[in-house]
Order: sequence, then structure tokens, then C-alpha cells
Amino acid sequence: MKHITIRILLSALLVLILLPLTGCWSNKEIEDLGLIVGTSLDLEKQEGAREESAGQTGRYPNRDQITITNQFLTAETTGKTGKGTKAGSSPQKAYSNVSETGDAILPTLRNMVLRIDKRAFAEHSKVIIIGEDLARTLDLQKLLDFFIREQEMRPSGLLLIAQNRASKTLESKKPMDIPAFRLVEMTHGHGRTTKILPPTTLTKIEGKLHSGASFLLQNVVSSSNGEIKFAGAAVIEGKTKKLRGFLNEQEIEGLTWITGKGKGGLVKSVDKKTGQPIVYEMLSMKSKIKPHVDGNNISFNIEVESEGRIAEHWVVSEKPIETEFLKRVEKAIEEEVERLVKNVLDKIQHEYKTDVSGFGNKLRIKYPHIWKTAKKDWDQTFSEVPIQYEVKITIKDYGTSNE
Repeated sequence: MKHITIRILLSALLVLILLPLTGCWSNKEIEDLGLIVGTSLDLEKQEGAREESAGQTGRYPNRDQITITNQFLTAETTGKTGKGTKAGSSPQKAYSNVSETGDAILPTLRNMVLRIDKRAFAEHSKVIIIGEDLARTLDLQKLLDFFIREQEMRPSGLLLIAQNRASKTLESKKPMDIPAFRLVEMTHGHGRTTKILPPTTLTKIEGKLHSGASFLLQNVVSSSNGEIKFAGAAVIEGKTKKLRGFLNEQEIEGLTWITGKGKGGLVKSVDKKTGQPIVYEMLSMKSKIKPHVDGNNISFNIEVESEGRIAEHWVVSEKPIETEFLKRVEKAIEEEVERLVKNVLDKIQHEYKTDVSGFGNKLRIKYPHIWKTAKKDWDQTFSEVPIQYEVKITIKDYGTSNE
């Protein structure tokens, strides 16, 4: 009896194991899908396009028109010769860009169905790029609402702001290059430089938009020869949720030192005694933003510490192991970091008047009762508060040469 019971249990277990192997019940044949890997959004300024779009829908003729460009993978992505490609001829592109213009996201995407021969499938989408003019004009929370709600959209999709037109960043002159994939791969350099922001995904952007605080998004530019490059960051104002302006690469470096979120990077300075360049490689970084409240007066102190190595120096008359030389180098690097911090603080406090570096959050944590009053118009208050900073650099390594 015991053996029979064991056999029944084993048989039931075998059936349960075999069930998942019966196949995909809701499968989608890949040959029938148009795989979207990237999407760009641009403000359409051409009056002709706006009138045409209004004539098609017959409604909302005065609404801003948005041009959506989807990047689809093509058969050539696998490297095989397509039906229309002869041996020895130039290879076809690995991607195809399809654009459509409208005044709302989903209807515009549905109109795109009229121009493609496969079902659009966005579960493999890697990146969304928003053009500068569109980001300045429309509230990002409204603009991204569809992408955040849509179950088919990937929450890990990267979000970027393009200087000028976003659709240009989805173009390449290299046949087998896929611009959407390349943009994602470029974010991997974050650990090697302080000039690139940590990646911002759809999952992260939802919290930032609902918080009401100002924040940064990585900026990307495209050149006339088809090259794309990360160049600084876009400042998104918390109140309006629109693009306020841009920070350049050096200002991003300064902001990284303020937040202490850098994983790696270089600082180039000059030895005052000889006038020769010195390059410091940061191995570790930490920063403390300390808020202070005295009555109605708010102020901040920033303490930045970093350990690193002399990666390169042109001062051939000095030995790296000499204490005097090391102290001179540390001082030169400290002054350069302080310059970077000062420049970006001037920009975000006095020109943009937006706290994109977390000062308000530090005040909220330490003085929650003060924050309740200050948060109503924090960006304006932030533009007026005094901020002091101190930088300490320690060189732990000077390379393998003693000469």
C-alpha cells in the first residue's frame, strides 16, 4: 500500500513538472512583430503639419503637435542578407525609423499602424528621448503619462533629453549601428567619469515628478556627421515640470562632487610651481551636506572628501614620493574641485534658481518643522541661502614609478 502511494505521488509530481514544458500558451511569433527599441518625442513647429493633423482629426486645432518616432529592428539586424539586397551591394540598415504627428500619444501611435506591416511591440524598448523644445513647452508628467501607464512599456527604459531635435539621436550613418542600443551602452561610462549622470529610468522618473522637486536628466546631442554624445544635463524645474535649462560637462562634475555620488573620474589641475599639468584619478568620494537653522535663517555646509592617485603628471623635476610635492598636488586638486563646486552653485542658485542637488531633502530630514514652511517655495528660498564648502583630497597612490 505504501509503495502504491509513493508511485501515485511521483506520477503526480511528474505531471506537474511536464506542464510548463507543453509550450507557450500566449506566444507571439517574433517574425510577426515590429520590435520597438527606442522612441523620440519632438514638438512639431511646422504650421503645415499642424494644419494637416488638425484636418485629419477635426478636433483641437490649437493644441501642440507632437512628432513621435519609433525605432524598429529590421531583418538586417541579424547580419543576414535581405531579400532585396544583392551580394556585394551596400548592406541595409539594421533599424527603421517611423514617425507620426498628433496631439496625444496613444492616438498618434495607433495611426502609425497604418504605415507598418507588423504589430508594434514595445516590451524591448530601451530608451525614450524628449526633444528640447517639447520639454520646454509641455509638462513632463502629462507627456510621460501614457508610457508610465502602459503595461507593455519597459519600466527600466532609459529617459534622456536631447538638445535640439530628439529624432536626430535615433539616426546613424553606420548600417549595422542601432542608435537606441548605443545610447544605453553609453550610460555604462558612469563609473569611469563624473561627466555622466546615473541612468534615470521610467520607474525613477515617476517618483521625481510626483515629489515636486527639481531634478536632472542626462542630455544628449547629435552632430551634423551623425555622431551622438552625452553632453551635460537638462535641469527640470519641480513646479512646472518643464525644462529650465542645461548644465555643461564641467558643471555636472561640480554637482557630482557636491552629492558625492561619483564612482570614478579625473580632475585635471596645474602645478603652481612649474605650471605643468597634473591629473588626479578619484578612487573614492563622499560628501556631507549639513543644513543649519538660526531663527529664520537657513544655511548649508558641504564637506567633500576624496582619496585617489596621481594618474599623470608632467613635473619631471619632482619625485612623486616626496611629501612636499604630494601636499602641493593635493592643494592644487582641492582648489580645482572648489572651482567646479563654486561654478555649478552659481548656476543652479542664481541663474536657474532650482535645487537639483538634494539640499532641500537634507533640510527636510534634519529640520522637518522648518521644511513644512520652506517647501512651498523652496527653489526661491534655495537661491538665497548661503552655502559654504570645504574639500579635502588625499593621495594614496602615485603609480609604479619613483622617478
